[in-house]
Amino acid sequence: MSEEQPGSRASRYTVLPSTTISTPIVHELEIKRSRFIGHAVRVTTEEEASSFIAALRRQHHDARHVCSAFILGPDRDALRSSDDGEPAGTAGVPMLEALSQRETRSEPGGTVARDLSDVCVAVVRYFGGVKLGAGGLVRAYSDAVSTTLDRSATVTRQRRVLAGVDAPHAEAGRWENELRAADFHVQETRYGTGSATLVVALPDDGRSSAAFTERLASVTAGAGDWRTLGTEWVDVP
Repeated sequence: MSEEQPGSRASRYTVLPSTTISTPIVHELEIKRSRFIGHAVRVTTEEEASSFIAALRRQHHDARHVCSAFILGPDRDALRSSDDGEPAGTAGVPMLEALSQRETRSEPGGTVARDLSDVCVAVVRYFGGVKLGAGGLVRAYSDAVSTTLDRSATVTRQRRVLAGVDAPHAEAGRWENELRAADFHVQETRYGTGSATLVVALPDDGRSSAAFTERLASVTAGAGDWRTLGTEWVDVP
């Protein structure tokens, strides 16, 4: 989990599984004797993306090009791409386009979400002696990204509001059990000298807060109230 990212408008977005942080997704295409080796990894900062790309350059020091693109943040407002010596606009831009336009899930009403973020892709090219032309390069780099991402599942990263509920020691256990039975995620119960505080994580979607307020009133016979302790980002199935 992580703390709230200042200024983010989105309350959820799509990411690669956390396993790709240490084990990137790798997939290779061969097009007219050139090898295009796609790599995809989950990152959270530009520094992490740059380090990943630099490591690939060292690993594939004899490759002709290591082109890259990444998107960061809930609002996807940090975007970068590099052609790394390929003709301008034939590698990094189509790679970034493949990331930004990738369909991640269906939404109510028949719309499709395109919200993949916190991801860095790099394509290592070993030149095979046959020039592909600008159009061929665009297709090759775009396909290398898409087929690499096809080999990974995705997860939803969701912002949650942390609700604090002060409870008498004698009632804290019952309140916690009844809230859990109603499918609310009670993270912990903090016991202080005068009272206990239940910490409940609510999806930051508006509806969940209203439902929680109603259920809390029922569980506590109107005696319970809650306050916002903060927010966090978590991966959910």
